[in-house]
Amino acid sequence: MDIEKTLFVIFLVGCLLSAVLYVVFGQVTVRKLRKNPNTKELLGMEFISGWDIINVAKAFSLPRNWMLKVEKSKFAFMYANSSTLFENTSIFDRVLGCIFYWTLTLSGLLGAFFALLNSLGFFD
Repeated sequence: MDIEKTLFVIFLVGCLLSAVLYVVFGQVTVRKLRKNPNTKELLGMEFISGWDIINVAKAFSLPRNWMLKVEKSKFAFMYANSSTLFENTSIFDRVLGCIFYWTLTLSGLLGAFFALLNSLGFFD
């Protein structure tokens, strides 16, 4: 198998895995947080339906001091409140969120990198 097909298969597997994890994380963790009146309004801004799932996963995945800095900024309404989320979730929820977020991010970056290499004629 050549490099083009290998990268494409890795990209497709990453996309499929992130789609499955998106649904699982949304049903297991974010659904519980939406029902909790203490956390319902702290899941961040929803640009489109389901964006709060990504906000919660990002709060678990990025370094804690970055998220605390964001919570004190004027753009805090756009991000999930990590302090409250850490108090209301288990370690399983946090690990699942990290795996989902980084799978989604890395598969998206790999797809963009793959498209860039293709447009530069690397695979001709």
